[in-house]
Amino acid sequence: MSNYVLFQMWSFQRQTLIKGHQFYVDQARKRVLSQFDNIEEEAEKAAADWLEQNSNRFDPDRHDPSDFYEAAHDASIEFYELLSDMRDQTWLSVVAGMFHQWDKQLREWLVQEIRHWHRGERVIAKVWGADFGKIADLLESLGWEIRSTAYFKALDALRLVVNVYKHGDGNSLNELKKTYPEYLEDRLVGSGLPGTLDLLDHTNLRVSDDQFQAFADAIIAFWRDVPDNVSGNEIAKVPDWFEKAILSDRKSQK
Repeated sequence: MSNYVLFQMWSFQRQTLIKGHQFYVDQARKRVLSQFDNIEEEAEKAAADWLEQNSNRFDPDRHDPSDFYEAAHDASIEFYELLSDMRDQTWLSVVAGMFHQWDKQLREWLVQEIRHWHRGERVIAKVWGADFGKIADLLESLGWEIRSTAYFKALDALRLVVNVYKHGDGNSLNELKKTYPEYLEDRLVGSGLPGTLDLLDHTNLRVSDDQFQAFADAIIAFWRDVPDNVSGNEIAKVPDWFEKAILSDRKSQK
């Protein structure tokens, strides 16, 4: 193949992508996730609020004070559980937003570069419709051995976490159980019960602060690792799906 540059990542574009990603992560922490930093204190306040709101109902001749305090404690537990669930869902929503932003930007970059040297919409549609594995195959055909990098596992886990969050039980959940079970909260850990992982479903999906940061760092590492230039003579063979789409476009233009 020729030495014509087929894919190029300009320094300014690379820095723009990284800065945009860092902005998303920083602002998500500051404006969204920080709202759940003190849910224990808020749960305690919920108990105090319940007592205040129901104090007019208390009759010392008919009521046992312990019953009211127990009811306030129950209100506190319910509030904590609801807020904790909202926190978990918010974390997952932020993670999904981060993944979709990166995934779309990656495909946009590929399409942008392809349009410099190829006319036709079939290959463009294939790039937008390809799953993560096929996109990884395409990147590796450019001489970028992405699957051997330290950050690939985090990106692969991120993909599965987002799929489980979006679709619930299914193939992605099974793959997550098999490959990255650390993203499923097993409340029976330490119980001594065998096969507890098999009992977990999409409701057990959790992402911790450290895991969120690992995802964010992997995306930065990815953008930093995109080759500056990829010439045609550096590409031995593109994936079959990509080659067929290219040939189909060329055939339709004859």
